[in-house]
Amino acid sequence: MWRRIAEQADTAWRSVRTNRLRTSLTIAVIALGITSLVGILTAVDAMNATLEDAYGRLGAGSLSLRSSETIAADRVRRRGPKEITMRQAELFSRYLGTPASVTLYASVAEHARVEADAAVTLPTVRVLAVDESYMDFHRIGVEEGRALLGEDVASGRPCCVIGRNVAVDLFGNHSPAGCRVKVCGAFYTVAGVAEKTGSTADGGMDDAVLVPYTCPPAVMTDGVPDFTIGVLPDAGIDRETAMNEVRNVMRAVRRLSPADEDDFLIVRNETVMQELDSVMGTLTAAAVVIGLITIAGAAVSLMNIMLVSVKERTVEIGTRKALGASASAIRTQFLVEAVLICEAGGVAGILTGLAAGNITAAVMEAVFVIPWGWMLSAVLLCMAVGLLSGYLPASRASALDAVICLRHE
Repeated sequence: MWRRIAEQADTAWRSVRTNRLRTSLTIAVIALGITSLVGILTAVDAMNATLEDAYGRLGAGSLSLRSSETIAADRVRRRGPKEITMRQAELFSRYLGTPASVTLYASVAEHARVEADAAVTLPTVRVLAVDESYMDFHRIGVEEGRALLGEDVASGRPCCVIGRNVAVDLFGNHSPAGCRVKVCGAFYTVAGVAEKTGSTADGGMDDAVLVPYTCPPAVMTDGVPDFTIGVLPDAGIDRETAMNEVRNVMRAVRRLSPADEDDFLIVRNETVMQELDSVMGTLTAAAVVIGLITIAGAAVSLMNIMLVSVKERTVEIGTRKALGASASAIRTQFLVEAVLICEAGGVAGILTGLAAGNITAAVMEAVFVIPWGWMLSAVLLCMAVGLLSGYLPASRASALDAVICLRHE
């Protein structure tokens, strides 16, 4: 049995090699469909893995308190500034009764330059004014030196932690610990270098500088800083109870009466992840539809080529039948040819799609992934397309009469 299958596969392969032009065009069309399918799905999986890692740094069940950006003035009676001020953030941290990890931070600049002697970075550095808990809260490690300490924040010491890319741009392979850098017009001593995090949901740490929020650069003192408060309830604390406590404490800090609506936002990490899953699901569905449409066109093209091949090889079919080949052997040969062409296109499409998807992910600074599940699905899809596209031509070939075939010329 296996010998017969091997012989039929060998015959099919020789036939495929004989019609190289048409075979190559069909392989190219199928490869294009698989490339679009695997490529887009690879990029989506890479971005999804990167974003999940980024939000995973915040911890499951974490909350973020931010100032509300869209408030209807006629509906909310504001007793204080719209921003969450440093004093409000500190009062919240002091009065929160729920056992939890809390961090306070504010954005100083999104597109700043950092200088050190004659070296200067591109204007792509984020400057954050933070407390000593920021790096632990976001699970950012220290590669060299140390993180910001409670004494640094309490005393307003002019020190900072820089990201890996900032360190390389300013100091190359030299250690930056203890060196002075100029950030937004103020000088700071580098306390440490953060571990490389890559691009994350909040921009990542690689192109960032952390300074104590009690010693912000001069540019920040020009306006009221808008703080964000991160809250991660301890294990075993009910999340709904914790969120209600967070809301009540913040309302008290903001001096809101019972008639006032919240003038701040509470963002839950789970909600963000659900929205992320929804967006990624939509992108995945769109990628599958695009790939399937392209592959459907390739299937029609393959069927057409196989039908033309049956007509052109009528004499060959008659000769094989005259020499004793059964109808099932003829059918199997044409089916194997169709599957071989599809699988060749599938392998080419998987390789190019994997490369294209990860190149796209690299440009977006996402992680490298190998979507084994989608690759296996692509192989099985190509086999199914080959069988479906080749069935009609194979059936017509097996039904031909040997005498009529030999008299075809």
